Amino acid sequence: MANRKWHPGELLELSGYFWKTCTLHAAIKLDVFTFLGDKHMSADAVAAGLKVAPDAVQRLLNALVAMELLAKAGDQYANSPSSAAFLSKKSPQYLGNIIMHHHHLVESWAQLDVSVQTGKPVRQRSSFSDEEWRESFLMGMFNMAMNMAPMLIPEIDISARRHLLDIGGGPGTYAIHFCRHNPDLKATVFDLPTTRPFAEQTIKRFELSDRIDFQAGNYLKDEIKGRYDAAWLSHILHGEGPDGCHQIIQKAVAALKPGGIIIIHEFILNNSMDGPLFPALFSLNMLLGTEAGQAYSEQQLRGMLSAAGAKEINRLPVRTPNDSGIITALI
Repeated sequence: MANRKWHPGELLELSGYFWKTCTLHAAIKLDVFTFLGDKHMSADAVAAGLKVAPDAVQRLLNALVAMELLAKAGDQYANSPSSAAFLSKKSPQYLGNIIMHHHHLVESWAQLDVSVQTGKPVRQRSSFSDEEWRESFLMGMFNMAMNMAPMLIPEIDISARRHLLDIGGGPGTYAIHFCRHNPDLKATVFDLPTTRPFAEQTIKRFELSDRIDFQAGNYLKDEIKGRYDAAWLSHILHGEGPDGCHQIIQKAVAALKPGGIIIIHEFILNNSMDGPLFPALFSLNMLLGTEAGQAYSEQQLRGMLSAAGAKEINRLPVRTPNDSGIITALI
């Protein structure tokens, strides 16, 4: 039941919110925050350094000040602490790649009515797109996982496990954090061949090449080689329909030794499918970009695990900023 009473001004603000979004995207594309760094600079200096139109960049900088992403003193502009932390490439907490991934989705979101009318996607899946899109997607996943993993992994006890299978693990960020948190653990990242360079570079950067390897394959089509005692499925089920999800979970179960643990990390809807907000919106994003992908409820995920023979299914009491959740089960 909708209890909120909307004011016309609030509806118009909601309708025009993409103006703010596009302002942020433009600043990231132009690398404004990285260029400013820890300096205070005039609009003319920014224009000269970025090779952009002075009057136009001044408007952009002023809008960023109004959005409280930049600070301004006189005619000098500077990063806010949050922008320095999250929007500058010099920061290990940089979120620019995932923001650029969002930028690449804007055109398809403008065609949401078409997808609702036809029930079909209007864009290609990011993992199968051109190199620029794929890189922003993979490194965006890295950005997100780098911020999320330190929060989640201490809540997941796999200290007695020795070999983790990270299915669809992308750059291997979660495998890296699991291994850093569990010194006796090794891991295998299973993902598409095009992902290998990103994964191997990232794993090498964290000096874990001796403990984390990469196995190339398509989790719907190819066999997963080896035997494991833990399987991590982070944000891959939402890209598939129910049949695909059953297939992935069955493959994960088949790759586990008896007593193994399967861990699902997803944007989890409530059982009435109408909240929380981000998983509900994310389900629309899957409509725009996949043939059958969607967000799933806890009840649906539990049913998939039960159908695969899993037992002791448990929802961990973790809450993240984007309403992702963790469900574990034993095999």
